[in-house]
Amino acid sequence: MVRKLYSRFTKSGAFKALGPGLITGAADDDPSGIATYSQAGAQFGFNMLWTVVLTYPFMVGIQMVSARIGCVTGKGLAANIRRFYPSWLVYGIVLLLLAANIINIAADVAAMGEAARLMVGTGSAHIYSLGFGFLCLSLQIFLPYRKYVKYLKWLTLGLLAYVATMFAIHVQWSEVALRTLLPHFGWNNDSITLIVAVFGTTISPYLFFWQASQEVEELRSGSSNKTAYTETEDYAAHMKRIKIDTFIGMGFSNLVAFCIILTTAATLAAHGVTNIQTSAEAAEALRPVAGEFAFALFALGIIGTGMLAIPVLAGSAAYAVTESFRWPNGMDLKILEAREFYAIISLATVGGMLLNFTPADPIKELFWAALINGVIAVPIMIVMMLLAHESRVMGRFTLSRRHTLIGWIGVAIMLAAVVAMFVTM
Repeated sequence: MVRKLYSRFTKSGAFKALGPGLITGAADDDPSGIATYSQAGAQFGFNMLWTVVLTYPFMVGIQMVSARIGCVTGKGLAANIRRFYPSWLVYGIVLLLLAANIINIAADVAAMGEAARLMVGTGSAHIYSLGFGFLCLSLQIFLPYRKYVKYLKWLTLGLLAYVATMFAIHVQWSEVALRTLLPHFGWNNDSITLIVAVFGTTISPYLFFWQASQEVEELRSGSSNKTAYTETEDYAAHMKRIKIDTFIGMGFSNLVAFCIILTTAATLAAHGVTNIQTSAEAAEALRPVAGEFAFALFALGIIGTGMLAIPVLAGSAAYAVTESFRWPNGMDLKILEAREFYAIISLATVGGMLLNFTPADPIKELFWAALINGVIAVPIMIVMMLLAHESRVMGRFTLSRRHTLIGWIGVAIMLAAVVAMFVTM
């Protein structure tokens, strides 16, 4: 029965329609994001569930803007910013993005290594993290784009571990529904900072750059050899695929975030465990209160999401840097054809791995990564909205009124959250 369902799904157009949007959404739930969602559930219980519900439409909206820019122009986000805005703006954004991504990679490989150590029960977390880091780097460099994307698609299934964890524990669903619709918490620095962290984790700058560039990769690798969509029929058909892909990908991402907050709220918060610093800490804290099965699922999810997120973090940084300097880029190119592109991927991945061997505090690293992401997300979103409205960029495929409204509301929410965080510090 399972084999028949699998065969039908893979042979249907449904699975083929999923690509950049699904991978982008799944990569959003990286080990660093898991730590943020776990802290939200542990500290505030079910009262933070509304955040991932609220962000869903705006997450979909802004990622569709990113994807639209990529498929219409045939260029990534950094390349488009470079064409129409001052060089200091694009270089400043790219530098901050690279710094934030390296810090994120450091936190993610550390969490994967610690999760592996907890599951095996012996060995060095540093050694495990090095192994995971080099594995991710090797796959990016040596696998052809088409094969690589297929592996990334299947890695998204690792996130189902968090859905399964939710059903492995006892949950008061009436309380979940009530607190999702009517949350109760004080508007102080702790709650506002955590809300900003959840928003920043959900709507992250590296996802904008990744999805735009992945749409360009899809154009290059297609049988039509297009460099951009200029015909109305082609554009309409491609946008239909993008909508399906993005709605499902972002929905999957937010569903998993919802499950993580719910699981930690129903277990850790209910047992007085209110301070979670890393995703590995969350997995370990689950063991005595939710059992070995829930712990194993949570820990496996950390490793699976890390394997998916590290290539996206390193790849998005490489796309941004190479586009801003007009260097060749793309995972469909061989190493000698795109030396700088693969060098940036290597620098970001190895730099993140080595950061774990310094005295730097990983918790402070996560704070600075979240702060940088929060600061640069707003101007990037504003620039994206302006680009998507510019006929010189989009031709006759500029944003509709509905997408414009959703996009600017998302910008306003992110701006308000960041301002509130600085005001209450």
